Amino acid sequence: MKHYKYLIIGGGLAGDGATRGIRELDTEGSIGMISMEPDPPYMRPNLSKGLWKGRPVEKIWRKTEERAELHLSRKATHIDPNKKVVRDDQGDEYTYEKLLLATSGSPNHLPFGNGNIIYYRNFQDYKHLRALTEHGNHFVVIGGSFIGSEIAAALTIVGEKVTMILRDDAISDHIFPSDLAHFLNDYYRQKGVEVLTGETVASVQKEGDRLMVRTGSGRAIEADGVVAGIGIHINLDLAKEAGLKIDDGIVVNERLETSVPDVYAAGDVANFFHSALEKRTRVEHEDNAVAMGKLAGRNMAGASETYTHIPMFYSDLFELGYEAVGEMSSKMETIVDWQEEPFKKGVVYYLDDGRVRGVLLWNVWKQVDNARALLMEKGPFKSEDLKGRITS
Repeated sequence: MKHYKYLIIGGGLAGDGATRGIRELDTEGSIGMISMEPDPPYMRPNLSKGLWKGRPVEKIWRKTEERAELHLSRKATHIDPNKKVVRDDQGDEYTYEKLLLATSGSPNHLPFGNGNIIYYRNFQDYKHLRALTEHGNHFVVIGGSFIGSEIAAALTIVGEKVTMILRDDAISDHIFPSDLAHFLNDYYRQKGVEVLTGETVASVQKEGDRLMVRTGSGRAIEADGVVAGIGIHINLDLAKEAGLKIDDGIVVNERLETSVPDVYAAGDVANFFHSALEKRTRVEHEDNAVAMGKLAGRNMAGASETYTHIPMFYSDLFELGYEAVGEMSSKMETIVDWQEEPFKKGVVYYLDDGRVRGVLLWNVWKQVDNARALLMEKGPFKSEDLKGRITS
């Protein structure tokens, strides 16, 4: 049985952030990390962005092993918060003084495929897909949200033929205004991507050396690889078993403490109070994981700080890109301020009852802090108040 002053379950960016936060206040206390992945923590966004554009693999690692003892390829299966003991799937036990749950999420799967679909999530998935591109030339991407849109662009950038299959009418049409989402359909097609909208996948089967994808409308598509990005479900089994309060994630207070003493949570799994939106939410993006993990680590090491960070997220889509804060939904009222020709550069404001709840900076850079400040303003705002408010 190993004892750690600080034990972290989860080997992602939130867990790594916690090791950094701990070390800012406690340079000696022992830190252990249990991770299901075989690889140490890395900058996950590179899997669908930088690595496809030539970023060296050695640049993505977080060097967590310099601060913590890593237990890789292990799954924590039991927590006894009274005895402060954690057990893993290999039967090993760990005791702790402070515990962080940064268990993130697992990809949603389709009810078929028999191992022939890459549910793109981790570095091993990147290596698998990259290896397939060395020999194949046609790939099917299922889903058109964050992962789907980025992977379709990445594969095209390295010279592959891509077919996207979208259940919806347009790429990311659940978050973008309809005209912007439909612009992306045309933009991807101009880049050589075949975009099939309003379509489902009925089956994926191995036929010879290739895969056969059959759609709901009866079309058959041969492919060398199939990638799915259809969302994640957060990993809550451990937290539920330990008796933590759960409500769309692990409920934490402003110091990222759970309902159980000496147990903290951060990252994708944490249901926290968003200081700008003034309500509880979860955020499944890098910036939140890094910042929240760091603050959780500092508080585990004796600080008593409040999490007031307003998370941002971003994406790269060929030559287009965006940064955003707050809530974004195509069902919300939007005010669009294109600063050049439409769809090339501008700001989309998402409103609820006259208050700005989200800001999309489309090819507009270095304005995230201004967008964050706007979320804090009560309003109410009208179109004329927002046009020209944020410019690059």
